Parts: sequence; C-alpha cells; structure tokens
Amino acid sequence: MKIFITGIAGFLGSHCAEFYRSKGCEVMGIDNLTKYELSRVPYLNPTVVRSYVVNRLGKIGAKLVEGNICDFDKMLGMVTEFKPDYIIHAAAQPAMTIALETPSMSCENNVVGTVNVLETAHRLNVPVAICSTIHVYGNGDNKMLAGLLESHHSYPETSPLLTGKITPLHADKYADEIYARAFTEAFNMKIAVFRFTGLYGSVQFAGSDHGWISAFGIQTLLEYPIIIYGTDKQVRDILYVDDAVKAFECWRQVPISGIYNICGGNECWVTLGGVLALQASLTGRKQNIKVEPYRTGDLWYFCGDNELALGTFGWRPKVLPEEGIKRMMDWIKENRGLFNEKI
Repeated sequence: MKIFITGIAGFLGSHCAEFYRSKGCEVMGIDNLTKYELSRVPYLNPTVVRSYVVNRLGKIGAKLVEGNICDFDKMLGMVTEFKPDYIIHAAAQPAMTIALETPSMSCENNVVGTVNVLETAHRLNVPVAICSTIHVYGNGDNKMLAGLLESHHSYPETSPLLTGKITPLHADKYADEIYARAFTEAFNMKIAVFRFTGLYGSVQFAGSDHGWISAFGIQTLLEYPIIIYGTDKQVRDILYVDDAVKAFECWRQVPISGIYNICGGNECWVTLGGVLALQASLTGRKQNIKVEPYRTGDLWYFCGDNELALGTFGWRPKVLPEEGIKRMMDWIKENRGLFNEKI
C-alpha cells in the first residue's frame, strides 16, 4: 500500500509516516520545510530541528520531497507518478497568532493548499483525510467558563460553529471544511474532515504560537518563563499523537465521508493548571509562570464528543493524559540537546 502525506516533516505528518512505514507501506510526502514558526521560539534552532526530523524520516525509509502544496502542478505531478492508495493532508499554517499577523499567507497555505490537495485526490480518485480543528466551533462559551467547569459540557459535530469572536484562522479552517463538502458532493469523493483537539507528544517543537502542552513541558524542563493567557483554569480535552495517527488508519479501513471530532473527549479533559502541575512533578522543576491578558480568538473551554468517530469507523483514544504527558516529557528529557538552554 502507498501513502502520500502532506506536511510529512511536521509533527503529525512525521508520526503518520513512522506508523505506515512500520506497517510496511511505501510512504512519500511533501513539505516546504519552513523555519518561520520555529524561528519565533527562543529555545529552538530551526536548522537543528529540521535536520533532526528529516534524518528521522530518512532512517525509516520515508521519501520526502521538498515543495509547497500551493504549487499545484508540482504536487500533482509527483503524486500522479507515485500513485498512492490514500492521501493524508497534514500540512497547514496552524497558529492563530500568525494568522492574525499575516492573513493572506495563512489563507494561501490553509485554503489554497487544501483545495490543491482535494483536486489532486479527485483527479487520482483516491480517498483523502484532511485536518481541521475544534476551533471551528468558535469561542462563544468563553464567558461561561466557570459554569462549564461545573457542567462538563461536551461538543458533538452538530454544535453551532464560529461562535464568539473569530480570527482569520477560524475562517481558513471553516473554508477547508466547505471545500471538502463541495468536493464530496460534486465529485462523489471519499473525504474525511478531522476536527482535531489539542495534539501533543514526542517530536513536537512547540512555542507560544502553537502546541501549548509540549511548549509548557519544554519550558518547564529548561526553566524558561511560562506564559498563561487569562487563567490556568481553562479546560481542554487533549489527544496523544499516537491516537491521532490511528484515527487516519481507522477511517482508511471504513472510508465514510464526513466531519468527525478526533479528540480526547471526556476521559482526556484537563485544565492548564493541572497539566503544569503534572509537568512540574515529572521534572522536579520550579516553574516560572506569568499571567498575561487573554489573546484575541483564544478558546477558554473545549471538550469534544467523539462518539461519531467511534460509531462510524471504530476509533476512540486510548492514551490518557497522565500516561501521554509522561511519554512526552521522557522524550523531551532524552532529547534536551535539541533545545537551547536558558540564557
């Protein structure tokens, strides 16, 4: 079986590559190897990080082609020659902060890139899974944070979308979902849209823009300042990367088109303060936590309902937060040489 992955050198894409190579699949992917987001993080060296991931892919025998999904002709040519059985679209500009700073760049990478991937899958008549986000639900319940903590409300896929104050990233991801629906209905394609919750795990080089669980872990170990925007009582349900990868495979086996919450659900909800406390315990480090005002577009509360994925293609997360965060922290400790020490 042949698997094509966009964003293959990214966090989720590289884990997908490792999974499918472990199953004996032929894996090929495209990645523009951007260093932009990495360069914004003081404890990361973008060149070191990119080399590390590229070398990991090479060691497992996954083929990486440097290129941009916004270059339709190049991507179509390589995918046509490769002839995949399945496409995983994991390339994205995922940061709300960057989308606010450069909306046009974010739109090009997220929307134009996704349309190119969908058209490529259409021309080759192969199923494709694309990555959306739980941010499409918006943040309209932010004002009810205290009450939600008491009620433990969870969101099914039928919940209202784009509530509250939205940003260009919200628009990008919602547009992706609309295009996925259009391609499904116009061309009778097999397309999954995965609304991912907070992903975390090993080989995640995160900062304040994106990947807060990993960022907190790295900052705790290296004794960098940790910034909380608003309050540490914010709630998320989180998802370990191995479980996220398995969702792609479960859907491949039962490729029923639709939009699915791929999230930790009720068993994996945490508070920001709870995650910080666990990371402090695992490292024995005293954290330097600073509280700053809420940021535009931030989500204060989310817990997803993942029953549709379970009922449709049999997926449910298995790694609970305590186990997953420990695995992640162990990887950070073992690879601390990849991170710049506190100045």
